[in-house]
Amino acid sequence: MNRSLVTAALAVAVCTALAACQKQSGNEAANAPAAAAGTATAPAAATATAVPRPSATELEQLAERLVTQSAAVKEGEVVLVSGRPQDAELIENIAVQVRKLGAFPLVTYGSDRMSRRMFFDVSDKYDSQTDKLGLELADIADVAIGLNNGTSENLFEGADPKRMAARGKADEAVSQAFLNEGVRIVEVGNNLYPTPWRAERYGMTEAQLADAFWKGLNIDYAQLQTRGEQIKAAISAGNELHITNPNGTDLKLQVKDRRVLVSDGIISPDDQKAGGPSLAAFLPAGEVYTTPVPGSAQGKVVHTRTYFRGKPIDNLTLTIDGGKITSMTGDGPGYGDFKAEYDAVEDPRKDQFAFVDFGINPNVTLPASSTVGTWVPAGAVTVGTGSNTWAGGDNSVPYGVIAFLPGSTVTLDGKAIIEKGVLKL
Repeated sequence: MNRSLVTAALAVAVCTALAACQKQSGNEAANAPAAAAGTATAPAAATATAVPRPSATELEQLAERLVTQSAAVKEGEVVLVSGRPQDAELIENIAVQVRKLGAFPLVTYGSDRMSRRMFFDVSDKYDSQTDKLGLELADIADVAIGLNNGTSENLFEGADPKRMAARGKADEAVSQAFLNEGVRIVEVGNNLYPTPWRAERYGMTEAQLADAFWKGLNIDYAQLQTRGEQIKAAISAGNELHITNPNGTDLKLQVKDRRVLVSDGIISPDDQKAGGPSLAAFLPAGEVYTTPVPGSAQGKVVHTRTYFRGKPIDNLTLTIDGGKITSMTGDGPGYGDFKAEYDAVEDPRKDQFAFVDFGINPNVTLPASSTVGTWVPAGAVTVGTGSNTWAGGDNSVPYGVIAFLPGSTVTLDGKAIIEKGVLKL
């Protein structure tokens, strides 16, 4: 999948695996080198925050829920746990909850500083190395729980696009190993982890974003599961999706007989039986997604505003023909660097239209004026190209272009299922 745990070397391998097994958060994350963990202290700016924090009791309850419900940890299992110093209490609570079940936690911390140094301070002669330790961990781990809590959006400013592409290609085998070995993946963050820069992107204060994040995490998962199954059934029974948006997006694709998946925050017994991409939970949860009939996607996707390493891209426009990108345009300070990294990935799989994703979480809302968008708010629409094994597809290319399309209208065989950003099912 492609949507980050004892010594520094071990930590690097584990975080490589986790980053590869998670879906990407957006274009700024596409093809970024894996976030390296370790024992180094994070920069002061990464830990300083004035936003309200959950109480010790709430953090303990969340840890218990992540371990017992979301990840469904069992006695004797090996559980990889990763995060950064600012979430030490939650990470340690997770480890304790794992051990209380008779399972074995492996905990490491990372930092933005180490992530950057692992790229810029390490020789490019190692960029093509497949992570041997990551492959070994995929064989011994049963569960991986990662807090996707990076605090900087421009860590890799100035990185050579060809080096980035080489590292991504080398990591593909690790992500596939975690998928093939059936490791259950729980990612906490899902493009909503409260940081000043992310709040600014959404037009919110950091406190408002933190409130949305925790409300999204604390949703009734049983109700979310029921809602997800209803929407899954409706999409599974249909054929043609038509997505339009006032920004110029006009895209049609077929989904007949394609596998439809639900991220409802719990890796259930049925999910474990199904295996593969069903063994992942992205929190805050609340998404229904599928992949297109190959070659069926046709039209245009316009991402009104996105960012690449902190620099804005305006009107990123993808022309889709025969199920793949045939042209791309965009404006803004970030477009040139984004396009350079896209061009450096010399793999035609990056151009394949990959997935469509619908948000169903009523507890998460963004300001009506936000043009950036994210995965989980009820009525949210997200599409992407490239990697889609996390969504049930077979494209494992370690790269993808993601477009959030807030305010979209979606019809299924002519019937509206989302209207101007409002979920109708």
